Amino acid sequence: MQPDHDLKKKKKKIIIIFIHSEYAIYPNDLPLFPGVVKPVMAWYLEERWRGLSCGNYEYILVEKRGEKKNVGFIQLNRPKALNALCDGLMKEVGRALDTFEADGDVGAVVITGNEKAFAAGADIKEMQNRTFQECYGGNFLAHWNRVSTVKKPVIAAVNGFALGGGCELAMMCDIIYAGEKAQFGQPEILLGTIPGAGGTQRLTRAVGKSLAMEMVLTGDRISAQEAKQSGLVSKVYPVDQLVSEAIKCGEKIAGNSKLVSAMAKEAVNAAFELTLAEGNRLEKRLFHATFATDDRKEGMTAFVEKRKASFQDN
Repeated sequence: MQPDHDLKKKKKKIIIIFIHSEYAIYPNDLPLFPGVVKPVMAWYLEERWRGLSCGNYEYILVEKRGEKKNVGFIQLNRPKALNALCDGLMKEVGRALDTFEADGDVGAVVITGNEKAFAAGADIKEMQNRTFQECYGGNFLAHWNRVSTVKKPVIAAVNGFALGGGCELAMMCDIIYAGEKAQFGQPEILLGTIPGAGGTQRLTRAVGKSLAMEMVLTGDRISAQEAKQSGLVSKVYPVDQLVSEAIKCGEKIAGNSKLVSAMAKEAVNAAFELTLAEGNRLEKRLFHATFATDDRKEGMTAFVEKRKASFQDN
């Protein structure tokens, strides 16, 4: 939008109001800006999003994808280091996820790397000289877990290497799609250590004890096809189609009720933490809770009326 001279003055004043009120226009000021508040608010929020998504990241690329721009997209961007997961990169991933979590238009998030590497592991140079006291006292790697606590569904699109921390990052996501040349592994044993961001726990739950033990104790990798057969990966695609297919999945998820999707994700994740009886009780409570939502009513009404549901996320 190209504002005229008067609109620029009004815009400046409204932005000051935004800053002091955290996106709220003071009611008494509304009559002062007839026909201006809505376009300026849209402009301001768009500029704020552009600043958050594009201008403040060193190690990742962030944008919104899909026809309706309802899929958050995070690309790890340290190609010379095979997307090694340094502390700064993981903090940026957490910040980007926080931004998407707060964005009402976004219904799912895709995390990917490049065709050569999703992430080849943690940054070994960065952790090489750390002491036990530093690791234990500072709860080293604790902030990585932000990926697994996001309420919105997260899809990992894995091409190339997903090793060590890279494999752990993929497993923190809710769905893993793999390119046909992807490789997964937990080679920490070859460095004299063990996985520290969920590798021994999530891998065992995904592929079973025997294969997890083999991978963790030998450092051997498995292919995308083996990962799919073992249950680690849900689908395998040609390398050049992987990201677009992950975004399509994200769009399909984002087309459903975001509120109910969060409930469904909570229920499925609980299966890894609870007994069958406890999990069934949680599922029943969440199922009953959907009957307090407008989206449940809309979904069932649309089905009976043979039309497409229009969910409002409430």
